[in-house]
Amino acid sequence: MAQGKRISVDIHPSALQAIQALGAAARQARQQAGEGQAAAAARLGVHVQTIGRIEAGEPGVAIGHVLGLLALYGISAAPQNLATPAAGA
Repeated sequence: MAQGKRISVDIHPSALQAIQALGAAARQARQQAGEGQAAAAARLGVHVQTIGRIEAGEPGVAIGHVLGLLALYGISAAPQNLATPAAGA
């Protein structure tokens, strides 16, 4: 199930869904701001392909890039349940 270029293990489906949801939220916010991927990449200091990978929900993108893109558009990705371990963890 791993989709990212640097991922060699399977990712739990709920984690993959969360990554994809963050990517979709980033894409929507970028589009609502009227910016293209190239503009977002320039602002974040990454290659335009990185923006595409984030928005596609690829799990191999560095978390700093993902959170940085979300922050550019005012989206918080603050964890909700840090004190409660996931079932089966």
